[in-house]
Amino acid sequence: MLRSLCATLSLKPTGHGRLLFMLHPRRDMHSRNKTAMELIAKGWSALKEVDRVIDYCELNDRRLLPLLRTAKENFELALEADNSNTHARYWLAKLHLKYHVPGKCLAVGAALLVEAANMGDPDAQYELGCRLRVEHDYFSSDQQAFYYLEKAVDQLHPGALYLLGAVYLTGDCVKQDLASAMWCFHRASEKGHAGAAIAYGSLLLRGVQVPEVLTKFFPGRGSAARKSQKSVDDPIVDPVEMARNQFEIAAKAGCDLGFKWLNRLEEEEKRLLAS
Repeated sequence: MLRSLCATLSLKPTGHGRLLFMLHPRRDMHSRNKTAMELIAKGWSALKEVDRVIDYCELNDRRLLPLLRTAKENFELALEADNSNTHARYWLAKLHLKYHVPGKCLAVGAALLVEAANMGDPDAQYELGCRLRVEHDYFSSDQQAFYYLEKAVDQLHPGALYLLGAVYLTGDCVKQDLASAMWCFHRASEKGHAGAAIAYGSLLLRGVQVPEVLTKFFPGRGSAARKSQKSVDDPIVDPVEMARNQFEIAAKAGCDLGFKWLNRLEEEEKRLLAS
C-alpha cells in the first residue's frame, strides 16, 4: 500500500508539470531562449578577448585556441538549447568564416550565415550582403547582395544603411539617387555610424538638398510649423550647422576625420570673420 501511495504521489508532480507546460508552452520557450542568450554572452565575451589581442599576434597563434574553443562551444550549446536563435547562428558562422577556430569549416560557416540571414537576423543579412559583393564577381551575386542589404536596412542596421547609401550615391548596381543616399546616411548617423555622419555632412557642405521626408521632422519645428509649411516664418535649415552636427557625431565615435572636418569648419569661420 505504501508503495502504491508513493507511486501515486510521485506521479502527481509530473502530471502537474506536464499540465503547466500544456497551459504555458511559451514558458519553456522563454527558458530555452534565456539559456541560449546566457551561453551566447559567454561565447561573445571570449571572442571579444580574442579581438582585443589578435592584432598583436598571428591569426593561428596557439594562445588564442582556448578562447576560440570556449566561444565555439558556447555558441554550439546555445544552438542546442534554442535552435531558432539567430544570434547563435550568426556568431558561430563568424567563427568559422573569420577565425582559425578548431574544426573550422568555411562551408559550415557559409551555411549558418545564410540560415541566420534568411531567419531575419540583421547582422547576418548585412554580413552576407557584404560578402556577396566582395567575394563574388558576377551579376547574380550583386543582386543577392542588394537583396540582403535591403533586408538589413528594413531593420535599420547602421552598417547596411551606410553601405546602401553609398550604393545610391555612386549609382553602383542601381540608378543614382541622392535623396535615398541622404536618407540612408541620415538614419545611420542617428545610430552613431561615423562613416555615414561624415558622408552626410560632406554632402550637405557640397550643397546637396536634404530630402523633404527628413526636413518635415527636424527637431525644433512644432506642430504649428508643420501645419504651415509654406509660411515664411518657417525656420531656414543651415547646412553648415547640420554638417557640424554630423561631424560631431563622427568625432564622438572616435573618427579622426570628424575632428579634421570640425577643425576645417572652425578655420573657415575664423577666416570669414577676419576678412
